[in-house]
Amino acid sequence: MKETKALLEEFAANRHQARLQEIYVDKGVLDYQNGRYQEAIRKYEELYGAGEAEIYSAAGRSEVGGNHTDHQHGEVLAASINLDAIAVVGKIDAPEIKLLSDGYPMITVDLSQLEKRDAEEGTSAGLIRGMAYGLKKNGHAIGGFQAYVTSDVLNGAGMSSSAAFEVLVGTILSGLYNGMSISPVEIAQVAQYAENVYFGKPCGLMDQMACSVGGLIHIDFADPEQPVVEKVDVDFSAYGHSLCITDTKGSHADLTDDYAMIPQEMKKVAGFFGKEYLREVDPEEFYKNIPGIRKECGDRPVLRALHFFEEDQRVEQEVAALQAGDFQKFLDTVQESGDSSFKYLQNIYTNKDVQNQSVSMGLALSDTILPGHGASRVHGGGFAGTIQAFVSDSFVEEYRQALDSLYGEGSCHVLKVRPFGGIKVLD
Repeated sequence: MKETKALLEEFAANRHQARLQEIYVDKGVLDYQNGRYQEAIRKYEELYGAGEAEIYSAAGRSEVGGNHTDHQHGEVLAASINLDAIAVVGKIDAPEIKLLSDGYPMITVDLSQLEKRDAEEGTSAGLIRGMAYGLKKNGHAIGGFQAYVTSDVLNGAGMSSSAAFEVLVGTILSGLYNGMSISPVEIAQVAQYAENVYFGKPCGLMDQMACSVGGLIHIDFADPEQPVVEKVDVDFSAYGHSLCITDTKGSHADLTDDYAMIPQEMKKVAGFFGKEYLREVDPEEFYKNIPGIRKECGDRPVLRALHFFEEDQRVEQEVAALQAGDFQKFLDTVQESGDSSFKYLQNIYTNKDVQNQSVSMGLALSDTILPGHGASRVHGGGFAGTIQAFVSDSFVEEYRQALDSLYGEGSCHVLKVRPFGGIKVLD
C-alpha cells in the first residue's frame, strides 16, 4: 500500500501512464483516466482521511456471441472492455466493509452477519454481503475495508455494471486478504452466486466471467463448476474495424420477469426430454420433436430453444473465423446472431410496453446504414439497454453521429477490448 498523498503526486506527475495504457489500450483516454484516478483518490481522502490505500479495477464486458446461452450451459464469446469500475481502498481492523459509490449513499456491511437478508435483494449491500459469504464459504480469508468506488460502466446498459461491481469487491478481498491468489474464474462463480441468491436476479455466468478474466474469451459452460476458458487472440483494429456499443436509453426497470422467462422457457423444453438444461438435449432430437414440444410447451419456448441450438453453433463459428483470420465470416455470423435474437429469442422489447422499442430502433437504423460497413446485434440481456456493432474504421464517425442523433450526444461508445479483468492497478 501507498499513502494517498504519494499516489496523488505520482498520478499528477504522469508516472503511471504506461500502466494506464496497458489497462485502457486507447491512448486517447489516458488523460481522462489519469484525472479520474486523481479525483477518486481525493474523494477517498474526503471520506476517510489520508492514509495508506490501494487501487483496484474491474472491467465492464461486451458479449460478442452467445446471446442467452450461458444459463443453459452453452458457449459464449465475450470481451472485457475499457470501461471499468475502480476503487480506492484502505484496510481496516473492524469486521465491516464500508463502501461509497459515486452518487450513492454509504453502504456498511457487518462481516460477522453474512446470512442473506431479504430486505437487501436488489441492492449493492446484498451483492457485497453475498461476495463476502461466498468467498468465506470457499475457504478464503475475508476482512474489513473502506472504499470509494467510481464507475464509467453504464448502469443498466448491458455492459454488466453489477457484475463489474461484484468482481471488484471479490478482487479487493483477494488482494487485501489473500495475496491476489483467488482465481478470476472462482471470483466470477462467487459473483454469480451473489447476484442469483443475495441480489435475487437470475443470470448466467458469462457477465461475471468476462468482467473477471479479461481479454476476448471463448467460454464453454458445459460444466459450470469448471468452465473451459479459451483466450482468443485477435486485434479488431488489424481488420480495420472498431467495437461500438450504443446506449439506447431504455430502462431495465420492471424487466426481471422478462429476463427470467427466457431460462424458464428454455428449461421447459429441456424438461420435455427429461433434462434440466438445453445443452443436455440432442439438437437432432429437438428438431424431430418440435410438433410435440409445441403442444406441451407452447410456441415461444420452442423458438427460444431453436435460438439456443443455433446460437451455440454460431459461437464456435465465430471463434473459428477469428482464428482463421476470416473477418467477413465473423461479421456475417454476428449479424445472424442478431437476427436470431430478434426473431426467435425475442428479447428486443418487452410485451409490457410495445410502444417503447428503443433497442429495435437502433437495430433498424443500423440495418439501414451498416451494410458493407459492418454488422450489428442486440447486446446482453436485451429488452432495453445497448446494441453492439462492429464498424469499419472509415465509417465509424458516420455511424457514431447517426446513433447519437437518435439517442443523444455521447450514446455511441467506440471501445477497445481490454486485456485485464479484475486487477490490482498498481503493485
